[in-house]
Amino acid sequence: MKIEEQRTAELRRLAGLVDGIGVAMLTTHAEDGSMVSRPLEVLKFDGDGEFVFFTAIDSYKVAQLDEHADVNLAFADPRRHRFISVRGSARVERDRATIDELWSLPQRVFFPQGKDDPHLAVLRVHVRDAAYWEPNGGVVARAIDFVHGLVSEQPADLGRHGVLHATDATRTGRHG
Repeated sequence: MKIEEQRTAELRRLAGLVDGIGVAMLTTHAEDGSMVSRPLEVLKFDGDGEFVFFTAIDSYKVAQLDEHADVNLAFADPRRHRFISVRGSARVERDRATIDELWSLPQRVFFPQGKDDPHLAVLRVHVRDAAYWEPNGGVVARAIDFVHGLVSEQPADLGRHGVLHATDATRTGRHG
C-alpha cells in the first residue's frame, strides 16, 4: 500500500497503524439491511484521508454503495496483535489518473483488459474515524499481563484501545 503524508496527527497515527496491512475487509449494507463484508487490496492511503481500492463498476458492492455510502473497513495484523476498524463514506469514480498511478500487472487477474477494462473503477473511502487495539510492550510483557489476569481478580492489561478522528480531536482509552 502506498501511504501519502497525512494532513493531521490523527490521520498520521492511523497511517502508522495500517502500514504493512495490504488487505482490508470492506463492510457495506445489503438490500435487506444486513451487513456484508469482502476483502479488498488496499492500494493507497492518500493525503486527504482516503483509502483507495480498485473495484468492478458492476459489482454488488457498488450497487450497495449507491444506496448507503456509509461503510466500515477492518484491518487485522495478527502478527503484531494490531486491529483497526475504520468508519467512513465511500464513493466510486472512474479517475483515470488514479488508475494510471496505481495500476500493476497483478491487477489483470481481476481486470483482464488492463487499465482500459470497462469494468475498472476506483473506490475511495473517506475516513470519518477509526478505533484501534494494539498491545502494550513486547511478547514477554503481554505474557506476564495475561498470566496476571488469570491468577488475580484484576483484569489483564493486554493493550491499548483508542479512537482516532479525521480531525485532531483525540480520544483514547485503555480498554474497549
